[in-house]
Amino acid sequence: MFRTLFSFQFLFVLFIQFPAFSQQKQRFQNLQQALAASGQLAGSQGPSSVNWIDGGTRFSFIDQGVIKSFSPKDQREEVVFDGSALKFPETGQPFTYESFQWSKDSKNLLFQTNFRPVWRRSGISDYYVYSVADKSLKRVAKDAQTAELSPDGLKIGYERDGNLFVFDFATQKETQFTNDAAPSLYNGRFGWAYEEEFGLAQAWEWSPDSKFIAYWQIDEREVPIYAMTDYKGFDENFTKLPYPRVGDKNPTARIGVVELSNTKQQWMKVDLGDGYIPRIYWTSQEGQLAVVHLNRKQNHLKLFLTNARTGDAKQIMEEMSKTWVDVFDFFAGIMHYFYFPANSQEFFWVSERDGWAHLYRYDYTGKLLNQVTKGNWEVVFVHNIDAKNKTIYYTSTEQSPLDRQLYAVDFDGKNKRKLTQLAGRHKIDFAPNSQYYIDRFSNTTTPTRVELWDTKGKLVKPLETNASVTKFISNYAYATKELTSFTTSDGQKIDISILKPLDFDATKKYPVVVDIYGGPGAQSVYNEFNTSGWHQFLAQQGYVIVSVNNRGSGGYGSDFEKVVYEKLGQYESRDFVETAKYLGTLPWIDGGRMAIRGHSYGGYMSSYTMLAHPGIFKVALVGAPVTDWRLYDSIYTERYMGLLPENDAQYQKSAVSPNAKNLQGKMFIAHSTMDENVHVRNTMQLMNALEDAGKDADLRIYPPGAHGVAYNSTSTLLLYQQYTEYLEKHLKNGAVN
Repeated sequence: MFRTLFSFQFLFVLFIQFPAFSQQKQRFQNLQQALAASGQLAGSQGPSSVNWIDGGTRFSFIDQGVIKSFSPKDQREEVVFDGSALKFPETGQPFTYESFQWSKDSKNLLFQTNFRPVWRRSGISDYYVYSVADKSLKRVAKDAQTAELSPDGLKIGYERDGNLFVFDFATQKETQFTNDAAPSLYNGRFGWAYEEEFGLAQAWEWSPDSKFIAYWQIDEREVPIYAMTDYKGFDENFTKLPYPRVGDKNPTARIGVVELSNTKQQWMKVDLGDGYIPRIYWTSQEGQLAVVHLNRKQNHLKLFLTNARTGDAKQIMEEMSKTWVDVFDFFAGIMHYFYFPANSQEFFWVSERDGWAHLYRYDYTGKLLNQVTKGNWEVVFVHNIDAKNKTIYYTSTEQSPLDRQLYAVDFDGKNKRKLTQLAGRHKIDFAPNSQYYIDRFSNTTTPTRVELWDTKGKLVKPLETNASVTKFISNYAYATKELTSFTTSDGQKIDISILKPLDFDATKKYPVVVDIYGGPGAQSVYNEFNTSGWHQFLAQQGYVIVSVNNRGSGGYGSDFEKVVYEKLGQYESRDFVETAKYLGTLPWIDGGRMAIRGHSYGGYMSSYTMLAHPGIFKVALVGAPVTDWRLYDSIYTERYMGLLPENDAQYQKSAVSPNAKNLQGKMFIAHSTMDENVHVRNTMQLMNALEDAGKDADLRIYPPGAHGVAYNSTSTLLLYQQYTEYLEKHLKNGAVN
């Protein structure tokens, strides 16, 4: 998934001492202080690592390293796990862990320890089981990439070295269920492309009755190898990974099922063709597995119900599109669009077939029973499906594309009701028993608040008010984000946000930084509190900061999002240009001093817009850009740009480098040689094209920085110093050379 890996992940570790508060609102003394303020402005997100347990009657959370539980009914808080005196059984060293999961019966905790990252979502770890009753700790899996307790709590499954294993607590024995793993051939593990572009790290699933494990077998042996290095030392050491670019040989996948009682293995009889299997789901029927198939172009989806014991498969529904069909939404945080609730012979699917993302209800024959939600708005997250009471809880854009609100609706589409009330972006953590939810929300004037509610409309308990953030902005000068919109020359309404400079004076003219992302399905502007210390620093230095929900963004319906199909860059850049022209009509904007800045897809858009529409922006800040979609991975790119060679002309139109001769103004580019996502070849080809055209650009290479470019707090500060000083020299004060 090509998206921004924002370097603010490092800003929380930047250490800074803020001066004592005074009656007069203070300003940041330097950029380092401003970047560190991102943590101050974000504040607390309330209880961390929330897990609903005991069917949803309690939730657990981490408080200063201690796992506690809270009961909404009687508001009782208890300590579940205090590992301060616990030791690793093998070494006697103090016990530490990265994450944990509960058994379904809430009697055991599975801890992930000694984590060693592989790709964005995956890594190698050791796993320990802790008994809440007798406080015992035992290692059950070593050097496993994923592990999960069985639903009955009696076993743990895990994948190690490309094979699947199960450890039985009763017998204290490990059983290996697959044994054919080889280099670039994995059981229960995805390679880079599947993990990155279909959003999952765990490539296997327990059946609800703990009788079966279904898994992907991924074969990348014919996928081209990409090698990268950070150039350290004196030896040529390269990290290598199978990486399919557009038109390359893709990974192949097939779905296997093992039955634990007899260790029998069965392949599901779904013909892959040249496509993908992006999702599998256990249904409520014993031994029945749903398998989702997408063709390589990703515009034709088929759903099969398969028999785990025989492999027999029957197609029960399909979805076709003139553009692409989504199976998940990374930006909304929703990993699945299919739902098979327990104790029900029905399933649900989120589809855009009427032009908006809505819920549809089916029976197990594939018959459509009814469309559950309808209207010129989108379902963006399904939190819970209560089969007993035939109620669905979901978040949607019905209030506004800039807001996210929680609703409930009956299976038949009736009795819809709104549960959240205040305007803003609500992020919901929902109890599986449909009785409670934790609501984290903010809006442009309200820092994050966290509250525990019941689904009958009662506030159970405020969990976090972030009084410290309120105090901070009462003592430090703060630019409040303003939401507005304009209409483009071709009649499209575009939502934007604006941060005005501190001490704003409408009689003055200010330089502008348009900070963008722009990728398909993403959204840059929400009704939420601004927590960017860098944006606040720029406002303090006299800049206007603008973000844009361009065409291609999610939340506005299929026509708005999918107009970019086979035309990446073209509509988005026009909207950024239209934004600049609109801003230029405002009397307090200096239309001759505008910059565009973006990272990842935003880096693509900042470079493409600068070169395809010369003279609009004076400065472009470009981070980790794709400069030619033929250099990017097949799964992501072909979803939006189609296949080669039939769409070669469209690929050429969406490339940055052919426009290098058009550069006017100044361009700053930053990239890493260890970026396994957007390869540095993209930037090198752009630099080559610029140099061939006699055009000057400023290049900064951060060799070990991966896709984020910066790789620690020091390099993050340096990168943002370079951004800020570049704007100061070439936009705010300098003339274009």
